[in-house]
Amino acid sequence: MTEFYDALETRSQDEREAAHMAALARQVAHAQQHSSAFAQILQGVDARAVTSRAALAHLPVTRKSELHQRQHTARAAGADAFGGFAAHGWGEHMPRVFASPGPIYEPEGTARDYWRMARALFAAGFRRGELVHNCFSYHFVPAGSMMETAAHALGCTVFPGGTGQTEQQVQAMADLKPAGYIGTPSFLKIILEKAAEMGVKLPSLTKAMVSAEAFPPSLRDWLAGRGVHGYQSYGTADLGLIAYETEAREGLVLDEGVIVEIVRPGTGDPVPEGEVGELVVTTLGPDYPLIRFATGDLSAVLPGRCPTGRTATRIKGWMGRADQTTKVRGMFVHPEQVAQVAKRFPQVLKARLVVSGEMGADVMTLQVETRETAAGLADQLAACLREVTKLRGEVAVVAPASLPNDGKVIEDARSYQ
Repeated sequence: MTEFYDALETRSQDEREAAHMAALARQVAHAQQHSSAFAQILQGVDARAVTSRAALAHLPVTRKSELHQRQHTARAAGADAFGGFAAHGWGEHMPRVFASPGPIYEPEGTARDYWRMARALFAAGFRRGELVHNCFSYHFVPAGSMMETAAHALGCTVFPGGTGQTEQQVQAMADLKPAGYIGTPSFLKIILEKAAEMGVKLPSLTKAMVSAEAFPPSLRDWLAGRGVHGYQSYGTADLGLIAYETEAREGLVLDEGVIVEIVRPGTGDPVPEGEVGELVVTTLGPDYPLIRFATGDLSAVLPGRCPTGRTATRIKGWMGRADQTTKVRGMFVHPEQVAQVAKRFPQVLKARLVVSGEMGADVMTLQVETRETAAGLADQLAACLREVTKLRGEVAVVAPASLPNDGKVIEDARSYQ
């Protein structure tokens, strides 16, 4: 498995960055012209000037909650079902439309491998001429189509197994002898356990592309012990593929078709390399242009390059959720509010709000990293915290690099017993 899907995977980082930044300026202009939502969000932005990561970082972040609200508002008014984010309406340019919980509706375009998942399948060992057993859902959500179109782009045949009906899944595998499985890792485990219970051997099944849930090493090893080597991919219904695992099993390699930033939760500010933050993604496809779309997921850049020879940046994988909104004394406190307090004090390097105490007796402590311990700083921070959150809190000033690198802006340390 030392081959590559295409030459993009081994180009130099400088070459990749130059190509991405040139495409970025075009994508911003395209979004402004063909997406009414981004015409508003990016109003006044000179697309020609957005040719660097620094310029990109000055653009507003769009969160899933905003996408949902714009879609809901537009539909209530009898307007565009996509809230102005899609570049096309119904018809030949949009063969399918899907729904995610919310509901949020996502269009599928006509491009070959529209969701860009073929790269991940190739890295997992799938090859032309093989049969693939696809156990992602084929209704409402796009997961089944995301993987099927990718398999077709590789030249594979697909059995649309979908979800459930475990005995029938085993029977189909025994009859058709697929080379690989696509779906959640937990369902693959269920299928293999059912096959053992039925006394059915599945020797043809040697590889798997899994996604949509955690894939711990224990489960990976359990599958490998039964002859199935599983690799994971990370993507969303809005963005398609974001990153994928390789045979090196050292983090996830970023897809070639997206620009990824990692920002401090509650802000759009990029964090230093290696620090945990929220993944923010810009897509480069024309049908559903998303500029600085926040995934709500935490991760961090993994230093160095993939041992397989792929040169794209790697991330550590999914490390939790960035939305840490917490209710304190009956009021919601948001990561954005913590960031707002920290930004008012240039000497603050990093801030973390810890909520402790027993239920009904909440204690808020704002922990801040700073190189300066000017007199009165703690009192000023406490006053600002109260102004922003409308809640009293204590302040603890700590040395630089004292706070955990886990992406948490708000830590709920209360006892719920």
